[in-house]
Amino acid sequence: MHNNSSILVTGGTGSFGHSFVPLTLKKYNPKRLVIFSRDEMKQWEMAKLFKDDPRVRFFIGDIRDKDRLSRALHNIDFVVHAAATKIVPTAEYNPFECIKTNVNGAMNLIEACIDQNVEKVVALSTDKASSPINLYGATKLASDKLFTASNSSYAGGHKTCFSVVRYGNVMGSRGSVIPFFMSLKDTGELPITDERMTRFMISLDQGVELVWNAFEDMVGGEIYVKKIPSMKIIDIAKLILPNGKHKIVGIRPGEKLHEQMISSDDANSTYEYANYYKILPQINMWEKDNLRIKDGIKVPEGFVYSSDNNSKWMTKSNLQKWIDENQNYIGKI
Repeated sequence: MHNNSSILVTGGTGSFGHSFVPLTLKKYNPKRLVIFSRDEMKQWEMAKLFKDDPRVRFFIGDIRDKDRLSRALHNIDFVVHAAATKIVPTAEYNPFECIKTNVNGAMNLIEACIDQNVEKVVALSTDKASSPINLYGATKLASDKLFTASNSSYAGGHKTCFSVVRYGNVMGSRGSVIPFFMSLKDTGELPITDERMTRFMISLDQGVELVWNAFEDMVGGEIYVKKIPSMKIIDIAKLILPNGKHKIVGIRPGEKLHEQMISSDDANSTYEYANYYKILPQINMWEKDNLRIKDGIKVPEGFVYSSDNNSKWMTKSNLQKWIDENQNYIGKI
């Protein structure tokens, strides 16, 4: 990604877009930054934040509509794919709607980007795509496979490069555990699924930085996984409501006890770097390609990166500091 480029973000009115847009405008000074999404009200609200910046454009459309995507992608250089159906229970009860957006929509974007000669595409993924146990995770795994494979067999002869970034629980985003607990604080009781449950902790700014890094580093087909700390859900609850009641309610359908971002099966093609891991696709022997490996170090056989076996842990004091610094934004984007 470079100055004076044209960038499009699918699902750009979501939590990621609200962080990515101002940070990218400041760092790269793009010619155009296009927000592509289907919710006119969210676009209207977001447009008010950037009303004095002519670089920010808004485009109503759905990734299920390939023709509309193709129109939006005209003269676009870089794409961040953030649009998805993400709520686990919603996907379980409306399975094919999730497939239409997360799988069919991904394929529409891939085809439209190739047709419009987009230079690079980075798709956002999730920990739930690693060893998935719910439909949402399964659709995101399918999406990841589509994006990585499209560098080879599908996109042969075209210039478009596709890669993926994967991260877990975004601190303070809408629907995440911190604003959920804070909304219940006055009741004096917080529901805990399981005292053993752990989650990765990443800020939106860190997620944006991982996307930037992917654009700079990618050759095509890589899955980038940022090194981030873990925390027990019970410790988050104790920080937010230290003297209240914590009621154990059990794990919901499709929910994992611990988040996982790299499975033992992925370890055979995973390399470690200072601040992230990189999973290389095993098609075309790309897991042995020095252009993609660069200075990476192969992880040990059987390596698993999950929130319970993490070497980095967030303390209550660090979380409290983050809450104090970001309290005006928690749960609002």
